[in-house]
Amino acid sequence: MLAYDDPRWGELQGGYRSTYDPRPALKLLESRSDADAAWAELWEELHHQGDVGLSSFAAVPHLVRIHRSRGLPDWNTYQLVSVIELARDSAENPVLAEWLRDSYEQAWKDLVETGCRDLLATQSPTLPILGALALAAGDRRLGRLLVENSESELSEAVATYIEDAG
Repeated sequence: MLAYDDPRWGELQGGYRSTYDPRPALKLLESRSDADAAWAELWEELHHQGDVGLSSFAAVPHLVRIHRSRGLPDWNTYQLVSVIELARDSAENPVLAEWLRDSYEQAWKDLVETGCRDLLATQSPTLPILGALALAAGDRRLGRLLVENSESELSEAVATYIEDAG
């Protein structure tokens, strides 16, 4: 995991293809003082219209670590980490750097463990958790379906499918 005091943070690009240092937003999220503001910034800067950067990949282990330490299910973690993972499919985005690979992959393993726990404990939206679990299991099509569609969109698609099949 890239330490907060590592100077590389200042050189990494986010979703706008410009330098973005997520440490202040990550620290704000970790402090629990203004999670809404932290999430708004992280969503805005780590992913933009399908674009991500090395800053996005470097933030993933911290997002998962913070989520686990808070002990509360939060769809933002699952959704944002999944969106970043799905963006790896685009040739326009950078390849996951080797120096980030181990901590990124470990974060995904930790997210699976946490996701299973959170599924049992939450009444909040479960699609982001299920989408992340599908991605972690290697099912990118199902993961993309669950991550990129709302519950109402999926309900409508299922209703149409059942109607057409009947």
